[in-house]
Amino acid sequence: MNRDRIEGSWKQLAGKAREQWGKLTHVRLEVLAGRRSQLAGRMQEQCGIAKDVAARELADFRLRNRDWKSV
Repeated sequence: MNRDRIEGSWKQLAGKAREQWGKLTHVRLEVLAGRRSQLAGRMQEQCGIAKDVAARELADFRLRNRDWKSV
């Protein structure tokens, strides 16, 4: 898998994440690129949700978007 395809896949996934958690900015998502625990922490901080809720939402989001890696 080449770098362009990986970057394109990440941009698609980041866009979907911004749709779901609108308070997360593009810059924050780029910094967090793939760091699930940091993303969960940002979700807690920015969206005001509990740790277990953030973890559950990320797990659900990952299941719904699991095909993004197959590019």
